[in-house]
Order: sequence, then C-alpha cells, then structure tokens
Amino acid sequence: MKIICIGRNYAKHIEELANERPESPVIFLKPDSAILPKNNPFFIPPFSNDVHYEVEVLVKINKVGKHIAARFAHKYYDEVGLGIDFTARDVQALCKEKGLPWEKAKAFDGSAIVGQFFSKTEFDLENLSFQLLKNDEVVQDGNTKAMLWKIDELISYVSQYFTLKKGDLIFTGTPAGVGKVKENDELIGIIEDQKAFQIRVK
Repeated sequence: MKIICIGRNYAKHIEELANERPESPVIFLKPDSAILPKNNPFFIPPFSNDVHYEVEVLVKINKVGKHIAARFAHKYYDEVGLGIDFTARDVQALCKEKGLPWEKAKAFDGSAIVGQFFSKTEFDLENLSFQLLKNDEVVQDGNTKAMLWKIDELISYVSQYFTLKKGDLIFTGTPAGVGKVKENDELIGIIEDQKAFQIRVK
C-alpha cells in the first residue's frame, strides 16, 4: 500500500505558512513505514526541533483504478477517517530553501497517524467537520467544504499519475492551525463528534 498526501488544499493554511496557492493539487508520498503502529506514542525524531501536527481527512481506496473520472471516483472508496501528517518544519524549510524534495521532513518513520475509519455513508462528505485537540484545547477546526479540491476531484487527479490500489490511503490536506508538538502532549482527532484517534507525544 502507499500513502498519497495532498498539500495546500485549504486556503487559510496556505496563508498561515505564506505559501503560493497552487494551480493544481500538490502531491507527495509517504512510505508504509511512516504509519505509526496502533497504540504507540509518537516519538519526536532526533533530527528535528520543530515537528508540527497537521490533521487531515483520510480516504481508503477499495479497488484498483487508473485515469478515474471524477464522476466515478465515489466508487473507489467506502470509508473515510482522520489522521495526522507530522511534519519536521525546520527540515522542510531547509529542503524548500535548496529546492529539494520534502521526504525527510514528511515521510520519516511514524510521521503518519491513521485513526479509525468510518463508513462514508455516515457523513456528508461535502460538509464534513473535524477537529484536532491538543491537551483538550481545539487547535485545528476544519470542514471539507473549505477544500480547494474535493475528495472525488483528488482521487481523479491522483489516478492520472499513480495507479490506485486497494488499501492505499489519501491524506486530503490540512486546515489552518498547524503547530508544534512537545513531549507529553496529548492529541485527539474528532470527526463529526466521533473520536478517530488519541495519541501521546514522547
């Protein structure tokens, strides 16, 4: 399986990091080793002093697809969930400065939190609210209606470049409010009032 991540899919997040608004979805990948094993804490890696949380709606692909038209994209997933794309922001800044890929900052071991999945029929995917709580305080409060590219559009776009396979995950982008984690922080992800994950930072 592969993890396909979308960057800069919420306008306010683009603004908070002073990034340029893209003309098409920004795509990067994480390896399967990036997934933090269930019930494990997240350990801040020794190569970064500025790891940020980025909560995101996840989509789990349910069958093989290539060159998928947006109008058929809904047939390629049954479940959505919530996760975190951890980012070593200091490492990413250096990579950007030198025009290098982001993988060291985005794809390191344990950098992908994958929470519980839910049937997509439980939600209105065009108006899906989600939050990240850090130490019981809401730090990110997002809604899919603010996406620049909706879920089905992302599936269609990604499938032009990569064959999607059963079990692949798509991280659909993060809203504004990203920030630094520190030791002993507790992070809880909520999707439409349902808890999707809870982790401790070490």
